[in-house]
Amino acid sequence: MTMSGNYKSVFDIIGPVMVGPSSSHTAGAVAIGQVAHKLFSQKITQVTIDYYESFAKTHRGHGTDFAIIAGVLGMQTDDLRVPDAVRIAKMKGIKVKFIEHEGKSPINHPNTSIVTLANKDKEVKVAGCSIGGGTIEIRKIQIDGHEFFPTGPLPIIICLAKDGKQNSILESLACGDDFIVKKAERSISSGCCLLEFDLDKKPDEQILEHIASMSKELICL
Repeated sequence: MTMSGNYKSVFDIIGPVMVGPSSSHTAGAVAIGQVAHKLFSQKITQVTIDYYESFAKTHRGHGTDFAIIAGVLGMQTDDLRVPDAVRIAKMKGIKVKFIEHEGKSPINHPNTSIVTLANKDKEVKVAGCSIGGGTIEIRKIQIDGHEFFPTGPLPIIICLAKDGKQNSILESLACGDDFIVKKAERSISSGCCLLEFDLDKKPDEQILEHIASMSKELICL
């Protein structure tokens, strides 16, 4: 059996155990929301979801609204609270807005959503698409104005490197048996750098712990 590089195993094609009607429009939407949740890592006061193409046309009927908000709140696909996620978010004081767009997806996939999380101090924007079986691709990440354009498939690592530790972090990843597909770097301030790595598989815990020791913040998607 030949599988696309976007799927790591046959179980990714089958899809996860989930609450909801569709692996692509529900489980995949939860996964996109989870990415935004991990990247934001603060109290959320506002969520804006921009839908394109198929998502824009079917998000209500396929449960995409509650699914994506469930992910934003950190829920898993099989959490029984998933269908109530929008109500739960509003009870927490989070402003939720859904916007349907006409025309083509800006990241060239019919199942596209752009999730924007914000509070008074921080804004994170994630452009993701659900490619089937609950599997997603993340094609754009924006953190407080700093943009990254991943190749799409997970895993993706983002870390805020401590002063002068960029090369050591790169060497740590290169020493493992995971292959770096793409690397991007953004200077935040003097001696501080935001790094983004697209990998073919998640590094083992020992490598992640070593990278964390050289980082002010480490997020593995």
